[in-house]
Amino acid sequence: MITTAPGATEVELAIGGMTCASCAARIEKKLNRMDGVTATVNYATEKAKVTYVGDVTVPDLIATVEATGYTAHEPAPPEAPQETAEAAADELKPLRERLLTAVVLAVPVIAMAMIPALQFEYWQWLSLTLAAPVVTYAAWPFHRAAWTNARHGAATMDTLISLGTSAAFLWSLWALFLGSAGTPGMTHPFELTIARSDGAGNIYLEAAAGVTAFILAGRYFEARSKRKAGAALRALMELGAKDVTVLRGGTEVRVPIAELKAGDRFLVRPGEKIATDGSVVEGTSAVDASMLTGESVPVEVGVGDSVTGATVNAGGRLVVEATRVGADTQLARMAKLVEDAQNGKAAAQRLADRISGVFVPVVIALALGTLGFWLGNGAGLTAAFTAAVAVLIIACPCALGLATPTALLVGTGRGAQLGILIKGPEVLESTRKADTIVLDKTGTVTTGRMTLLAVHTAEGTGADEVLRLAGALENASEHPIAQAVAAGATERTGALPVPEDFANVPGLGVQGVVDGHAVLVGREKLLDEWAIGLPAELKEAKARAEAAGRTAIAVAWDGEARAVLEVADAVKDTSAEAVRRLRALGLRPVLLTGDNRAVAEAVAEEVGIDEVIAEVLPEDKVEVVKRLQGEGRTVAMVGDGVNDAAALAQADLGLAMGTGTDAAIEAGDLTLVRGDLRAAADAIRLSRRTLGTIRSNLFWAFAYNVAALPLAAAGLLNPMIAGAAMAFSSVFVVGNSLRLRGFKAAD
Repeated sequence: MITTAPGATEVELAIGGMTCASCAARIEKKLNRMDGVTATVNYATEKAKVTYVGDVTVPDLIATVEATGYTAHEPAPPEAPQETAEAAADELKPLRERLLTAVVLAVPVIAMAMIPALQFEYWQWLSLTLAAPVVTYAAWPFHRAAWTNARHGAATMDTLISLGTSAAFLWSLWALFLGSAGTPGMTHPFELTIARSDGAGNIYLEAAAGVTAFILAGRYFEARSKRKAGAALRALMELGAKDVTVLRGGTEVRVPIAELKAGDRFLVRPGEKIATDGSVVEGTSAVDASMLTGESVPVEVGVGDSVTGATVNAGGRLVVEATRVGADTQLARMAKLVEDAQNGKAAAQRLADRISGVFVPVVIALALGTLGFWLGNGAGLTAAFTAAVAVLIIACPCALGLATPTALLVGTGRGAQLGILIKGPEVLESTRKADTIVLDKTGTVTTGRMTLLAVHTAEGTGADEVLRLAGALENASEHPIAQAVAAGATERTGALPVPEDFANVPGLGVQGVVDGHAVLVGREKLLDEWAIGLPAELKEAKARAEAAGRTAIAVAWDGEARAVLEVADAVKDTSAEAVRRLRALGLRPVLLTGDNRAVAEAVAEEVGIDEVIAEVLPEDKVEVVKRLQGEGRTVAMVGDGVNDAAALAQADLGLAMGTGTDAAIEAGDLTLVRGDLRAAADAIRLSRRTLGTIRSNLFWAFAYNVAALPLAAAGLLNPMIAGAAMAFSSVFVVGNSLRLRGFKAAD
């Protein structure tokens, strides 16, 4: 709990018992009616963020939520979370057990009802035995949610399912025990004739069991994707170091990170993660902070410089004094940003619930109207009830439960083949509305690693000779820029010679002897110390490289400047084409980076982006996204680093590069497995196509049943027509969804 303003307190509550987005809206409405309370409730993360003033207390808030029919409690802090995929799976266990029960028992019930050859002498009683656990135990979450909704004057898809399955089951019980349906040898002949009957010989157990099984399958796959909401926080918390070497009394002691205190001095060896935020008190090195800051060039640090936890020491040995630990570190603050962004992101309300909110009251009104009409016309109580219940039965479409999961299953399957992972149905609405796409630079538009891009040589010097000598010396260094030069040299010239002498000059470069030549590689200042000046053409090449935001490295040997090497984070070959495709989808690209403006503008010009936002601190990226949203834009964002995680969660649509960090991948809504930016355009096209398929599925799922409602109201519905409507709508929905398999990536 934290105080956000004078007299105002903010608290987060974990909410239990929500079954759909309308549940979240109901809780939010109740909380906001309390004096001095402002609340937002997120169905996807199952959390409520509440700000309150005055005499309100947390128990008051919890009591209000419980009075609405749900549970609430303060969640445990996310430090060192132990929840794993197995723990998440355990939460799904009850739903999975209900689904398996429904499928195993419903299949034979449907088969016996639809295939006359399977209708042996007492088949209807076996159907009842199998269907009863499905309609009671397996469908219990729907009945419970329908009751909760009814108490608050609301109707959702749960209401529709509960009403339809209960009506079908109870009518079947009446027909079996009090009507003629229980007679030995009773059959449902395979005929679609329209004739009025009193319903005493009809049972609808296959409709009740089939609808329950289909819709539970949809709910299970939806819940499985929703369970991943907290994975971004786990990925962030696991990014930091697990233990640290602390210096105590002149000795090195390895302790868990939780025991580290502000003021402790700890050792960071080359290649190790820096345990927490601190200040360097001994040593010099290059620190790779790209995962946190997005800066592609390693940062040179020395005594007195600040370093950030979870960044990597790429060079020499450092002794760091801890300045911030635990929840105060930059990593922990970024985790809080991600959590806040996830809580604040409004989940798209399920289309089925929105339709059901209108459809259910209409169906109930029609059923009551049918009952009153037939009673008023003297048709008799049995015939009147038959027609009224038939209306409720036919109004419960199993295709509604298939509409979303089948389209998602086919769409996500096709996406996986193309290197695109779609997390859940709630992200699809955002792909349709997105009009702006924010592209992180490092690792998204560019490769994210330092690359040797150009060699400028002095007159009379060959590029291969420069690379062989400079590459040999740089190959002995651990510095990331040196490694980029060495890799480029090896690629161009093959195996490199071993230096006869080597020395690292902190902050300036390296020097040594290669093949009998005294070689210097590094900053121009290193050459100045040896009284070696760059000739005019190399000075010009260096100035051009630096103006483009690249790192210029001077090379000299035997007392003479020989070359300038250009090293930078190279733009991916496919990025310019990807930007063109995104524009073609109606998206306005924006380049966002923590790098300096010269670098950002050079990259933007190369790939065709007009709008550049540069030199942004990691924690400010989320503010940039909020600002764009405040301008009325619907923002999609593509990123790959820890520094992008909060912004990906805040964006209306987050696309994470699969080649990036776990935190970014988990915070995103879509994952681009290949790390190719062109996949972002394909992902948006596929998501829009999948959303369109879901919408058409929902339309036809209702249309078939709406068409049969007049038959039911007229008392002309028989079990075969009810079964046929269920089967035809389901077949259509599945067939329509399968068309997504033909989706192709753009050439």
